[in-house]
Amino acid sequence: MKRHRIVNILIGLLCAWMVTTDMAAQETSVLSANDQRRYEYFYLEALREQQQGNYANAFALLQHCLEINPDAAEAYYTLSSYYVEMDNDSAMIRCMQKAAALAPDNDTYLERLGQTYLKTHKYDEAIDIYEQLADHNRHREDVLDVLQQLYHYKKDYPNLIATLDRIELIEGNSEETALAKMQIYSLQGKKNEEFRVLKELVQKHPYDLNYRVMTGNWLLQNDRPKEALNEYRAVLKQDPDNQAVQFSLLDYYKAQGQDKAAEQLRERLLMSDKTDTENKVLLIRQIINENEQAGGDSTAVLALFERVLDTPKPSADIAELRAAYMDLKKMPTDSINAALRRVLQIAPDNAGARLHLIQSVWGTEDYDAVIALCRPALEYNPDEMAFYYYLGVAHYQKDEHDEALDAFRRGVSQINSESNHAIVSDFYSIMGDILHQKGLDDEAFAAYDSCLQWNPDNVPCLNNYAYYLSVRGEDLQKAERMSYRTIKAHPDSGTYLDTYAWILFMQGRYEEAQIYIDQALKNYDEPNGEVLEHAGDIAANNGDINKALDYWQQALAAGGGTTLLEQKIKQKKYLK
Repeated sequence: MKRHRIVNILIGLLCAWMVTTDMAAQETSVLSANDQRRYEYFYLEALREQQQGNYANAFALLQHCLEINPDAAEAYYTLSSYYVEMDNDSAMIRCMQKAAALAPDNDTYLERLGQTYLKTHKYDEAIDIYEQLADHNRHREDVLDVLQQLYHYKKDYPNLIATLDRIELIEGNSEETALAKMQIYSLQGKKNEEFRVLKELVQKHPYDLNYRVMTGNWLLQNDRPKEALNEYRAVLKQDPDNQAVQFSLLDYYKAQGQDKAAEQLRERLLMSDKTDTENKVLLIRQIINENEQAGGDSTAVLALFERVLDTPKPSADIAELRAAYMDLKKMPTDSINAALRRVLQIAPDNAGARLHLIQSVWGTEDYDAVIALCRPALEYNPDEMAFYYYLGVAHYQKDEHDEALDAFRRGVSQINSESNHAIVSDFYSIMGDILHQKGLDDEAFAAYDSCLQWNPDNVPCLNNYAYYLSVRGEDLQKAERMSYRTIKAHPDSGTYLDTYAWILFMQGRYEEAQIYIDQALKNYDEPNGEVLEHAGDIAANNGDINKALDYWQQALAAGGGTTLLEQKIKQKKYLK
């Protein structure tokens, strides 16, 4: 039994002991004085054993207590918690029922029994218990909330209304209870009662125009458009800029077929700086949907976007929606990119639009443009790893290794537990490549180790790390394990097969190396000089010098000319 549950049990049973003092006194009149003392002794012993964690002993003592006094409510209550831990629901319910029956005024017992009925989906029984609790405690809103849910589930609408009335007596009239009543009356088809509740809400809150708008909406939905219009006009008279009533008027015009009036109102709302952005976006989405249903002519929609964005305070959200719409309509990339740049003019800290634009420009291989987009992003969004990544890779593509390394190191400083593992892994992988090119192999290998901690399956890192280790003749078994994973993941990659073959060669496993270098050559369209030289070295160590010479000469022709290669050809043998 869990410790925190036992503490709760102890608190509960001590409360029960105090609450049932009167009942215990009545029991004393039934029990002999000796039995009463025996019962009290064993019950307190059960509590003591329980407190010391001797639950089996406590359980046995409680059962013994009930043998002495079969009408001890607190003993049944305490035993019920043990049956919960034993997953014996039927015994637990019997104990709770007995405790509640013996002490009907004990709210602790009643509430635990009610919770048990809820847990076991005995909703009728739960209603009886919670009604008793409500009678005992007329100001307990939590009990009435449970009853409200139960009556709603049972579709017992009269009792549900009565429960809401009781809630109102405690907390006063509220919009929440009024709307709940309206919903119930609507489900019953009692329109007059539903409208009565709404009118009462208006009368109780005469200065809250939202309720007047709500009244107009109800009238419109219930085929009383003239009355609805009167409500809307009354609100506009007091508050001409009320957005809620203007949107309701928009629905009114549509419902009455007054399309021109609806269009004019929608235009005014879109052009007004008093209409919030969320509502403007909602209106534009409605227009786009209507336009798509009518055939999808983008000209009118784009013209609308231009008018809205030409206002004194253009919205970045609307500018971003325009870019998304242009993307949806598969417009030219240059046009979409221009739309994204407009977003950044309005909101330069919009990370989503900037990333979208960077990804689009990346495809053109205009790395200077990528760098220009990434640099300000580091000021506006310093915790967004992707900007450091694109900046670093763009410099790397331009062979600006120092700048690339600086970008990656700055990005690494932003890493936290929420960082994208794939991006962080790639950071370290490229850092390792750069550090190796700068002759800093120890630092490169540390970067590769970090890369593989974030993503053990980063294949380019596994391949490069393995190959550079083999070139140094270090940790060849580790190199082999890493390289083998790459060819398992990409069995048709000439590059990865060549690395694995070379590692086997460095271990003196020449016959195995021959198998993999042959596969590597088959998977290359045009193998480079380094791979061809590897093939020659492996062939030579397998005793086929003619084949080795052929590969070495091909390597020389492919631009792999080195003094060592020339000496191999001249001396017709493998040289280290």
